[in-house]
Amino acid sequence: MGTHVANQAFRPGDRQRYRDKMQRGLDALARMLAEGNFSFPHQQMGLEMELSLVDEAMNPSMSNTEVLEKIGDPTFTTELGQHNIEFNVPPRVLAGKGALELEEELRASLVDADAKAHDSGAKMVMIGTLPTLRSSHFDPRWLSRPPRYGLLNQQICAARGEEILLHMAGTPLGEHGQERLRSHAESILPTSACTSVQLHLQVAPEDFAAHWNAAQCLAGVQIAVGANSPFLLGKALWQETRVPLFQQATDSRPEELKNQGVRPRVWFGERWITSIFDLFEENVRYFPALMPEPEEEDPVAALDSGRAPNLSELRLHNGTVWRWNRPVYDLADGIPHLRVENRVLPSGPTVIDMLANAAFFYGAQRALAEQDRPLWTQLSFATAEENFYSGARHGMSARLYWPGLGWVPAYELVLRELLPLAHEGLRACGVSDAVRERHLGVLERRCRARQTGADWQRDTVLALQEHTDRQTALVEMLRRYTALGAAGDPVHTWPAE
Repeated sequence: MGTHVANQAFRPGDRQRYRDKMQRGLDALARMLAEGNFSFPHQQMGLEMELSLVDEAMNPSMSNTEVLEKIGDPTFTTELGQHNIEFNVPPRVLAGKGALELEEELRASLVDADAKAHDSGAKMVMIGTLPTLRSSHFDPRWLSRPPRYGLLNQQICAARGEEILLHMAGTPLGEHGQERLRSHAESILPTSACTSVQLHLQVAPEDFAAHWNAAQCLAGVQIAVGANSPFLLGKALWQETRVPLFQQATDSRPEELKNQGVRPRVWFGERWITSIFDLFEENVRYFPALMPEPEEEDPVAALDSGRAPNLSELRLHNGTVWRWNRPVYDLADGIPHLRVENRVLPSGPTVIDMLANAAFFYGAQRALAEQDRPLWTQLSFATAEENFYSGARHGMSARLYWPGLGWVPAYELVLRELLPLAHEGLRACGVSDAVRERHLGVLERRCRARQTGADWQRDTVLALQEHTDRQTALVEMLRRYTALGAAGDPVHTWPAE
């Protein structure tokens, strides 16, 4: 997002010109969808993983520039905060035994990168929200060095016109009462506490709407059984605190615009779709451009000349609207394709846990997308959104609505209804039995044990607090978390004491 944006000061006319270029991009996209100009030789999946860096004391290590120099691998890159890095896994075919090979590749790459990070006095942690972050770590000086991060921060803060407010109430921890957070930040750096895994799936244009709608139906379940972000600034908050944190930390709306119903840039959406075009059109219609620097290419003229357009303005703008399931238009060797980017899941706790989450998503999404009677004709969009926020707040114990079942706990919904669908969907994708049994088996055992990463963190801190204060308990919990994560056993097997 914004890799090549150079401008530091935009003029009023820039926004109009950018809006006009985005409209030209929409015109070109509509033609391409109508004419079938997209590549889809086989279904591919991809994965991006965000990581946190900590020092020996388990505090954030603001060293990503040095760590990336040590790693020396272009698949590792910067993220928003200086204590963040991102690992981009090259795309691969979903079918066959590729996920088992991917598991070994991920382990090897992460172990090697972590060893090199140690040379900088840092350690990599796969966790949704780093529990040892403090308000001082959200100072603008800790933004990563590439100019796009500073520009993005400047534009969001200018649009808002006031400090960013973080406010949320948690679920009680043990016999303690509900904890509340109210804190202000002078930058969007609280977003750096939202470390996630993004799952990509290449789809044919005519199938995109069904896959996106299915992904929206699954979002609440995914986050409920994959939660891994229960602590922020010393408070026990949501099971997946990333959700309210991400929305609040990138909110460009002052209170008056919120009261008017202006949409947030971190967005679940508001309706089922019939085409990927619906989502790009919403982006242009509802959201002002944050970085309005147009490219030279005329996308319609590119099409007229027989070349696939880059759609640079639409793509950059799409990168500043953070949907939990984002549409992606991209080019590979000059050939365009479409992807669903699932942004629901937190990072961690282990490689096998993340691949179990991925297998569940890809399998259940495929099965739901191919049902004779689509689930989204039986489920209101508002209920899907309610499921999402309930799953984020309550995790495994969240009661979610599902057509034919009514309101059921998330773990029960997975075990009774969605795991069989996920197996069916992976078989339809040509995924091997060995992959299905290994990765979906981990998710099944997690649901039976009812222990996500968030559950383990909360239980461990609760036990440690019997003998020490909260901050010390968080540090010790994180130390144990990193050791258990390095060992690689799935989180449902971790002891809480």
